Amino acid sequence: MKSQGAAAAATAGTGAGPATARGRRTGAPGGAGKRGDRGGARGTAGNGSNGQGPAGRRVRRQLVTSPWLFAAPGLAIVGVFILYPFVSTVVNSFTDKRQLIEGKYVGLANFRELLHDDMFWIGLRNSTLYVLVVVPALVVLPLLLALLVQKQIPGITFFRSAFYTPVVASIVVVGLIWVWMLDERGLVNAVLEAVGADKVGFLSDQWLLLFSAMAVTVWKGLGYYMIIYLAALANVPRELHEAAAVDGAGPVRRFLSVTVPAVRSTMVLVAALSSVAAFKVFSEVYLMAGPTGGPAGEDTTLVMLVQRTGTGLTGRVGYASAISVVIFVVTVALMLLVLRADRKEDA
Repeated sequence: MKSQGAAAAATAGTGAGPATARGRRTGAPGGAGKRGDRGGARGTAGNGSNGQGPAGRRVRRQLVTSPWLFAAPGLAIVGVFILYPFVSTVVNSFTDKRQLIEGKYVGLANFRELLHDDMFWIGLRNSTLYVLVVVPALVVLPLLLALLVQKQIPGITFFRSAFYTPVVASIVVVGLIWVWMLDERGLVNAVLEAVGADKVGFLSDQWLLLFSAMAVTVWKGLGYYMIIYLAALANVPRELHEAAAVDGAGPVRRFLSVTVPAVRSTMVLVAALSSVAAFKVFSEVYLMAGPTGGPAGEDTTLVMLVQRTGTGLTGRVGYASAISVVIFVVTVALMLLVLRADRKEDA
C-alpha cells in the first residue's frame, strides 16, 4: 500500500510539473504581447508628439503662421505708407501726371527736363552744400559735447537735459524762434546795434540765410547725436585711457589715439544719418526763407522744389516724382560712399 501511495504521489507530481510548465510557457507569449502593446502605445504616442499625428501637424502650422500674424500689422503699415508711395513715385516719374489729371507715359522726358532746369541745379547746389557743411559739424561737435557731459560731476544731469531739449522741441517752434532772433529787428541785430555795430541781414542775404539755416540744423541735432556718442563712449575701456596717460599722452593725444578709434563705427553711423537728413532738408530753410526759397529762390533745396512743383491744383506730379527719384538715388549714393570709406579704413 505504501508503495502504491508513493507511486500515485509520484504520478500526481509528475503530471502537475508538465502542466505547470506548459502553463508558464503558454503565459509567456501573453506577457510578451502585453509588453508589446505597451511599447506600441508608447511608439504611437511618440509619433504623435514628434509631429506625425493631427496634433503635431496643427502645432507645425501654428509655428509657421504665428510669426506672420504678429508681423502682419507692421508689414501692412510698411506696405501702405512706404512701399506703395515709393513704387507710385517711381511710376509717376515716367509720366506727365498732374494733380487731378491722369498722365500718360513720357519715358525719360522729365529727367531730360531736369538737365535744363535752372531751379533744379540751384536746389542740387544748396542741398549738396548743406551736406558738406552740416555733416562734419554733426560728426565732431556732438562727440566733443558727449565727452564734456560724460564726466560725473554735480549738476551734469541738468546740462545733459538742456543740451537735449532742442531735439524734442518742434522744428516749427525752433524755426520761428530763430527767425525772430535773426530778423532785422530781432534780438541779434538789437545786440549789434547796442554795441555800435551795423545790422546784418541774416534773412535777406542769400548765403547768410542758407548758413543760418545750417546753424539751426546743427543746433537742433547736437543733442540727438550726443546721446548716440554717450552710448558709444560708455563701452570704451577705461584701461586704454589709463595706459595712454601712463605713456605720457595728453588729453588731445588720448582723444585722437584712444577715443576716436574706439567710436569710429559710431562716427560712420552719425555721418550716414546726418548726410541723408541734410540732403533732404526742408523745414529749416522753408521756415526761414519762406515758400519762395529766399531772394529770387536762390536758397531753394531739392525737397522744397518737390513741394513747390508737385502741390497745388496745377502741380506737376510727374516732374516732382522725377526730382524725388533723383533725391533717392543721391541719398543712397551718399550712404554707400560713407560705408565704402569705412571699409577702406578697416582694410
